[in-house]
Amino acid sequence: MEFDDAFNHLKNDEIMSFLIDKFKKDITLIDRYETDFPKAIALLIIEQQVSFKAAITIKKRFLSLINNKNSNQILEIENDEMQSIGISHRKVDYIKNTYLFFLNNKTDYYKISQNEVVKELTKIKGVGKWTAEMFLIFILFKTNIFSKGDLALINSIKVNYNISQLSDQKLDNLIKKWSPYNTIASLLLWKSIEEKVFYKKNE
Repeated sequence: MEFDDAFNHLKNDEIMSFLIDKFKKDITLIDRYETDFPKAIALLIIEQQVSFKAAITIKKRFLSLINNKNSNQILEIENDEMQSIGISHRKVDYIKNTYLFFLNNKTDYYKISQNEVVKELTKIKGVGKWTAEMFLIFILFKTNIFSKGDLALINSIKVNYNISQLSDQKLDNLIKKWSPYNTIASLLLWKSIEEKVFYKKNE
């Protein structure tokens, strides 16, 4: 996926310009792409509130556990077995809720609006706005998504923009400035915090 138009737009922001120079070759949307929607959501549920490294390990184990199984077979996996690979009791329930939901729900997520996608997915117990927004970014490839509930994004903004108190107003101004490429701005901000490379005024 080419980000040239996004980079040209975001370069008007000095800090984004710095992050583009550092990370333009390293960011992608396709590393978490998954055509199987319940599996995609299950992997996002695993990512909720755990470290980046822990999530990678647990996701690998989960993929191994469900390999070659259909939705009904995944629903039949014992809860204890899922928990044994590092998934909490609560998240096991959420993952099973997800598979059950998609068995009974035939919505075409490519044909409905972003707000409708969020509304539909958050009907699943255990799927909140953050998970739905990650689905919009990494599964539906929507290019103008910013997740205000993503702590890593907020922390990255605070450090890169040297803002200790990030008010809603300041955040909204940045989101407006980056539009219609908030997704790409988010990828850059995530990469910045992941690599611990931040903008400094005189750099």
